[in-house]
Amino acid sequence: MAQGMELDLVEISPNADPPVCKIIDYQKYLYLQRKKAKEMKANAAKIVIKEVRFGPNTDEHDYLFKLKHAQSFLQEGAKVKSYVFFKGRTIMRPEQGEKLLLRFAVDLEEYGKAEQLPKLEGKRMIMMLAPLAKKK
Repeated sequence: MAQGMELDLVEISPNADPPVCKIIDYQKYLYLQRKKAKEMKANAAKIVIKEVRFGPNTDEHDYLFKLKHAQSFLQEGAKVKSYVFFKGRTIMRPEQGEKLLLRFAVDLEEYGKAEQLPKLEGKRMIMMLAPLAKKK
């Protein structure tokens, strides 16, 4: 039948009793599969990471300015990577940076949650914040 229609006989389920076969144009089937996979990939959520940098002695006004930016990033659905960069002797007081990042996380509680607590990596203390799931 498949040869008469100039199509392909494709085995769909070989383990079934009796095996299930379908008469289709196999090249068109492969094309549609690739197209569907490409669409799925295009519709997948893209994760955007925005960075907010602090110094260990960041002033109140600068802190509030960066806090407002981080709020808008989280509302847009982007992750926020906040870090304190230690220069020179400031590395001697890492607790200052940790305190600043924890305060930052508490101030942004209603917009996002901390994925990772402050962690010192070299001269940086890093903390990741993820946006809260949107309620429908």
